[in-house]
Amino acid sequence: NSRAFALVPLLICVLSCHAAVSYAAAPVPAKEDFFGCLVKEIPARLLYAKSSPAFPTVLAQTIRNSRWSSPQSVKPLYIITPTNASHIQSAVVCGRRHGVRIRVRSGGHDYEGLSYRSERPEAFAVVDLNKMRAVVVDGKARTAWVDSGAQLGELYYAIAKNSPVLAFPAGVCPTIGVGGNFAGGGFGMLLRKYGIAAENVIDVKVVDANGTLLDKSSMSADHFWAVRGGGGESFGIVVSWQVKLLPVPPTVTVFKIPKTVQEGAVELINKWQLVAPALPDDLMIRIIAFGGTAKFEAMYLGTCKALTPLMSSRFPELGMNASHCNEMPWIKSVPFIHLGKQATLSDLLNRNNTFKPFAEYKSDYVYQPVPKPVWAQIFVWLVKPGAGIMVMDPYGAAISATPEAATPFPHRKDVLFNIQYVNYWFDEAGGAAPLQWSKDMYRFMEPYVSKNPRQAYANYRDIDLGRNEVVNDISTYASGKVWGEKYFKGNFQRLAITKGKVDPQDYFRNEQSIPPLLGK
Repeated sequence: NSRAFALVPLLICVLSCHAAVSYAAAPVPAKEDFFGCLVKEIPARLLYAKSSPAFPTVLAQTIRNSRWSSPQSVKPLYIITPTNASHIQSAVVCGRRHGVRIRVRSGGHDYEGLSYRSERPEAFAVVDLNKMRAVVVDGKARTAWVDSGAQLGELYYAIAKNSPVLAFPAGVCPTIGVGGNFAGGGFGMLLRKYGIAAENVIDVKVVDANGTLLDKSSMSADHFWAVRGGGGESFGIVVSWQVKLLPVPPTVTVFKIPKTVQEGAVELINKWQLVAPALPDDLMIRIIAFGGTAKFEAMYLGTCKALTPLMSSRFPELGMNASHCNEMPWIKSVPFIHLGKQATLSDLLNRNNTFKPFAEYKSDYVYQPVPKPVWAQIFVWLVKPGAGIMVMDPYGAAISATPEAATPFPHRKDVLFNIQYVNYWFDEAGGAAPLQWSKDMYRFMEPYVSKNPRQAYANYRDIDLGRNEVVNDISTYASGKVWGEKYFKGNFQRLAITKGKVDPQDYFRNEQSIPPLLGK
């Protein structure tokens, strides 16, 4: 499949790129009253009305999925670009006072675009955090404070500038916004060593539904638990996160080995699904499957000399040897995995992402090995008209050792691997075949993935899993449970109870925000 093969390098910039942020509905307000309230507290240069000449540019700046740039998408009345927490507080206070709900955008990678658009007619404003991206690293304490508007690449760069042997386990794509990534869990090439981003957050600053600025010491334990993996914005607007920095060796080793079906890709993936989740936590081998090819991408926390005997012992069938090794500091592995050998550290700071395809995403979790004949069928699917790709991340080790209830992110014990189905096209009229393929592929995989519920990753938001229904201006628990238990399993009820305590009037809401469960 030449289409899939040629564009896989470009696709890496959307793999694992997610920002789980929310929007909410409200009666149409008196616009002048809301704007008048804002300008009393926020400099006018930070406010963009829909009538402003700069509005379309500011709105489009971090729309990553061109499907949501269409005229059919309901756009905000205003965009607010705060530079400090008090501006966010004012936006919430003014919004509550004048009946305007707020959605929040950090990196713009919400797969369904719900951080800046609505599926139904309503009046809302967007708080766009792109001006709030400070990173302050304390190397001695091994911690950092990072604003939600920073991109992961900016966080990684700041950490490495302070110390080459400290890192943080968040997403693969450097353009992901910190706010959304951490809010929905956040994982990348360090997931087997250190788990998800959210479980390594040790403090937050969050503006609640009353416009109050809270931190861990002033919020409830349940509220602190919920913001670290329960999805963006449902529980307030997280302004910044304090994270625990974690040790990495001076040298890591990366390899990328493509194998075609003719070279035994089916047999290799069949073996990989058992080997990869059981490897030592220092080794992560993920797969990107496209067309007739499976590309094995790995990062090992150590040298080539130590990796080659480990691979020969545990996965000899892959044929990995010293010629495949690329040794480098951890920080250089980030752009290398993301963009390839030609990438540089400056790519981590690039905020001008021009790769904005039309795209569709879905996800699955696998607990039992997929039968070998099914892998052969999967490669037939991957060369059909409109075919997308599959990205598979092995679990096991640290991510699987954490108890399900420790964070809202529940995909832990006994997970073999996660699947992300990614499909894309480059003109609006070309979507019929890719969308049909995504739907059919997802249906084909049903017997081989998790059941009751069929699980999905919250940061790979998929509106097809279900939408909230609003009754008497409150999202209903019954409608939220349909999609919510797929993302959060048994943690969904605790999230809804917490929502009922911190935002009982459901101010922060969207089609897939946590509904308040009251009276519990």
